Amino acid sequence: MRYLPHTPADRRAMLAAIGVPSVDSLYRDVPASVPQKPRFDLPDHQSELAVERALTALAEKNVAAGAVPSFLGAGAYRHHVPAAVDHLIQRGEFLTSYTPYQPEVSQGTLQYLYEFQTLVADLFGMEIANASMYDGATATAEAALMARRVTRRNRIVLSGGLHPQYRDVTTTSFKHLEASVVALPPDPSGGERAVDAIDGETACVVVQYPDMFGRIADLTALASACHAKGALLVVAVSEVVALGLIEPPGAMGADIVAAEGRSLGNALNFGGPYLGLFATRERFVRQMPGRVVGETVDVDGRRGWVLTLSTREQHIRREKATSNICTNSGLCALAFTIHAALLGADGLARLAALNHAHAVRLAERLARIAGVRVVTEAFFNEFTVVLPKPAVPVVEALAARGVLGGVPLARLYPEVPSFADRLLVAATETNTEADMDRFAALLAEVLQ
Repeated sequence: MRYLPHTPADRRAMLAAIGVPSVDSLYRDVPASVPQKPRFDLPDHQSELAVERALTALAEKNVAAGAVPSFLGAGAYRHHVPAAVDHLIQRGEFLTSYTPYQPEVSQGTLQYLYEFQTLVADLFGMEIANASMYDGATATAEAALMARRVTRRNRIVLSGGLHPQYRDVTTTSFKHLEASVVALPPDPSGGERAVDAIDGETACVVVQYPDMFGRIADLTALASACHAKGALLVVAVSEVVALGLIEPPGAMGADIVAAEGRSLGNALNFGGPYLGLFATRERFVRQMPGRVVGETVDVDGRRGWVLTLSTREQHIRREKATSNICTNSGLCALAFTIHAALLGADGLARLAALNHAHAVRLAERLARIAGVRVVTEAFFNEFTVVLPKPAVPVVEALAARGVLGGVPLARLYPEVPSFADRLLVAATETNTEADMDRFAALLAEVLQ
């Protein structure tokens, strides 16, 4: 293999060291009936042009979210990304740079990460933020692990309104720890009382804001209840644009905020890459995972940036590390920073207001359809509706007619039979009045 640097002499030396005569002998336990080079139902070779045509034909079988009116959400929201973002992140000094292992020669990277942290902390109403993580789901799991370290308790309570994928990632992260994860049942009606699940062994309560069903709740009382029992409140945010309009989690008493930041600066891209945001109170900073970039001055008094904290296992002993996450989503964080800076506080507020206004108008249209009922009373840009028919075939019929009409809750919660007729619908600034009219008309047609 041309990508392996070992010479024949290197290979002979390694085989001699382990006492094996040849590479083939390493596979002697593989039965002779198993082909060593399996044949695939693919042509041996084609020209570059033929391969491009074949792959293009395969890609055209997909319905891209940007090709038709799309009302998909559930943690992956379609937003417009300004052309300036893509242009700037493709500059060579950004596109090819990586982890700043030598901070003194990585001042540009460290500066934008510092600005990124400042934006995230301000957006969440928190005191300090890290230099990004993988995505919202893993950031939520890391927040629960951090709460366990801070409180030295082993019981984690997950709200039923938490995204099921965030729930599953968090549960998996605790699978082999001496800890218990209590996942409350999903409740679209808003009747959950997470406060009743808090006891003296609870490390944290994890809630989503807005929650999985689109609801916006005041978390102040829950934060107070957590603190009264010595627990922390962890808030997960899957739609960061909402924070341009609604109260930031820090203002309601959140101790840790974990979020998905892809909505700003980053396209959907068929599932990734995504961007994890993470912020906390300053008193917890030494237990925060990831890395922190700080501002300093050099020996001549000039402004500069350094890695202030980087307690990850590649920099510190494994047992002392706060996380095994060994990188940050640097380019995605830069795209987020550029988009947020282009918008500014007023621009983000206007973008959020536009999202909410579109969602309200869509909800009004859908509520006028016979048999359709909007069950989310207070929402940002996403809400739940109850249909007179099972949602999965309805959504498939809409897709066949050229509209991506939302996410059936049955696909996310197959274990809950009562969700069969519930549909999660999102509207953003990318949806036009014509898109909404078409969705409503086709939904009425499909439901007849």
